[in-house]
Amino acid sequence: MDFLEHWDEGITVIDTGFVRARFDAAYLIVENGRAAFVDTGPNSAVPRLLAALQARQMAPEQVDWLIVTHVHLDHAGGAGLLLQHLPNAKLVVHPRGARHLVDPRQLMAGVRAVYGPEVAERDYGELQPVPPQRVLETHDGMVLALGGRALLVADTPGHARHHHCIWDEASRGWFTGDTFGIAYPDLRTSTGGYAFPTTTPVQFEPEALLDSIDRLLARDPQVMFLTHFGATREVAQHAAMLRRQLDAMVRLARSVAELPDRHARLRAALAALYGAEYRRAGGVLDDERLQELLEGDVELNAQGLGVWLDKQAAAA
Repeated sequence: MDFLEHWDEGITVIDTGFVRARFDAAYLIVENGRAAFVDTGPNSAVPRLLAALQARQMAPEQVDWLIVTHVHLDHAGGAGLLLQHLPNAKLVVHPRGARHLVDPRQLMAGVRAVYGPEVAERDYGELQPVPPQRVLETHDGMVLALGGRALLVADTPGHARHHHCIWDEASRGWFTGDTFGIAYPDLRTSTGGYAFPTTTPVQFEPEALLDSIDRLLARDPQVMFLTHFGATREVAQHAAMLRRQLDAMVRLARSVAELPDRHARLRAALAALYGAEYRRAGGVLDDERLQELLEGDVELNAQGLGVWLDKQAAAA
């Protein structure tokens, strides 16, 4: 199956098929006959996640944990539907996000507000609620046992306040959700991957995100398992790119904060920044293809920076 990549230490990278190939990943971890998923993609990804189990010769009954890094729907939209196929699994979710998966109506309303009702229906479908008795809310430092393998939960706000990352000592890697940014394989260059931050609305907080990145790096990770997209060992290089661009994005946002055409200016400035950083990293895609790959992220990052600016102004 070309949407599966079997990594070291019993980890499978699953291309969920959301948006385009190699855009959105979920992960399967297998240890001593027990299994855990990390993130799910949307409802449409559930057949691929079940196929990953079958490829590892695992039954749905052997899944103990369904962990979502946060409740944005490209990460958790399929959680309720997937749990219907996993009779013994618990949903592991940040306490700030748990209620939204038990009763997803507010979450779905927010998605419709950001993307519009037609896109929300096309991309995510109808979210299935998770029974409360199947929810395990996390706390910072919690350890989940998976067939004798320890998975450590770390609270990592900045992208969202309901975000945590998962440390896997066996691989010496973090499952990072959106905390360690985005690095699409289509943007790889002659010198490695190109990574950039994600500031999706509505809870972007730059100082917290930088602190969370530092927290991930403090364990000297050897690999990062990104939702967007895949496993990377280029940890130091990506961290430097993320820090540099986060600083630049905050400066850009502040520079247009009082202008009436703020959103359009933010979009243009972000597109220029990412293009320059991609070229700096050795990228050779033409401008049209680069714009095509980054268009959605430019829009969402501009929206997120706009929400952050408004919060800053309200707090002043």
